[in-house]
Amino acid sequence: MTTAPFEGADDVVLPFAVEPLDVRGRVVRLGPSIDTILTRHGYPDVVARVIGEAAALTAMLGSALKFEGRFQLQTKTDGAIEMVVVDFDAPDRLRATARFDKEKIDALDTSTARTGDLLGSGYLAMTIDRGSDRNRYQGVVALDGQGFEEAAHQYFRQSEQIPTRVRLAVAEQFEDGRHTYRAGGLMIQFLPTSPERMRQADLDPGDIPEGHPSRDLGNPGEDDAWVEAKVLIETVEDHELVDPAVSSERLLYRLFHERGVRVFEGQSVYEECRCSEDRIMSMMRRFSPEDRRDMVGDNGRIGITCEFCSRFYDLDPADVEAEIAKAET
Repeated sequence: MTTAPFEGADDVVLPFAVEPLDVRGRVVRLGPSIDTILTRHGYPDVVARVIGEAAALTAMLGSALKFEGRFQLQTKTDGAIEMVVVDFDAPDRLRATARFDKEKIDALDTSTARTGDLLGSGYLAMTIDRGSDRNRYQGVVALDGQGFEEAAHQYFRQSEQIPTRVRLAVAEQFEDGRHTYRAGGLMIQFLPTSPERMRQADLDPGDIPEGHPSRDLGNPGEDDAWVEAKVLIETVEDHELVDPAVSSERLLYRLFHERGVRVFEGQSVYEECRCSEDRIMSMMRRFSPEDRRDMVGDNGRIGITCEFCSRFYDLDPADVEAEIAKAET
């Protein structure tokens, strides 16, 4: 196995290839980044686990973008967790938030509830945004009790026709008297390179944006190499994806040492929100003057809290109107 920088590090996405099997993939380990996101809001543990899985999946997919832009995962469902939003701003910034029904959470048997049970029915959307409406690409998957692993398989099968397998895990740890979260994920895709396998391709790449890693790749079906890769992935246990003593490199070696695995340069991941005073002011301009007046609280101020990072913006209504009037002149 060829190693790369970041060996054993947290908050890194590690691309790899198993060339004899025509498999490409990514491993992600999230430590301080996901812990910051989850502990900042004080989510119930079951909600934190679902967000952690979504963040790991988003980091793996978003880090594959070959251009600066945003990859967003969003769910809207009727379950106890009504919405999950994870943004990955390429090449390395991650943020996430969720809305949930506390009464529904309290009524669940959290010891047995799976991610699909918490999400319920609705949809999952994955959006690639290059900064303008013309350059947006979105794939939507119906959710009906399945978790993020199954939804990802369905997304790639329907939207991009690439054989894909995903494993996700989240863990809680106690370190130095402090409760922390970790998340991890492993994704493999069958991307054939031989002419014989490529002739079996059944994908029209016209609807997939330039720069997306799946462009011009086909669906070769149940090739023996892909069957072998899937069998190996199914042996991965949750603790292997989140245990700090089992590095991404060590895990890949365990899985693919007989075939040989090549590891590429890792991509760091950071927790960082996009909110700012300028963005808040831009949002305020989209409201009517009447709506802005309704936002003024009893203290005569407009208070806005970012759903992602919980930063509070305390605005003077007069300053807001002056800035809007200045921008319109």
